[in-house]
Amino acid sequence: MSTVTDIGLETMTGADLDEVVAIDAETSSTPWSWSLFNDELARPESRWYVVARIDDEIVGFAGLMVVPDPDGDQAHVTTIAVSPEFRRRGIGARLMSALGRHARGRGCVSWTLEVRESNHAAIELYRRFGFAPVGTRPSYYSGNETALIMWCHDLAADDYEAVLSGKDGSQS
Repeated sequence: MSTVTDIGLETMTGADLDEVVAIDAETSSTPWSWSLFNDELARPESRWYVVARIDDEIVGFAGLMVVPDPDGDQAHVTTIAVSPEFRRRGIGARLMSALGRHARGRGCVSWTLEVRESNHAAIELYRRFGFAPVGTRPSYYSGNETALIMWCHDLAADDYEAVLSGKDGSQS
């Protein structure tokens, strides 16, 4: 079994899209199309996507959108997924750490996301990164499932790098 240290993270490129779309189709009830991912990659001024690899295989991916705000730019996590057979190995945490670092590097002061209310594992992961629920979006997902809206306003804090470092396998 691969460990968290065997996982490489790389900026997503068009060459990754076939594997990314396959993972999204396997893990999402409303998967994105190849064209949608490609359109997102064509907007580097406001979007960033990353893939997690074990050897040459993509096992997960994540992305964010930077939203300009006069009080400090915000990052919105647009998507995150890990292949089912590679879950519970720290890959989601590594992807979240990468997103957080990228958002901090872009000057974002806070970040947000939506998650299915029933996805308790993901909610717990996001809580470890300082996210807290602030509201809901009823019938946001297929099957009329409600989305939990979560925010973290500590992204620009001096000590937030320690949160990111503790979640990516760089500390034991």
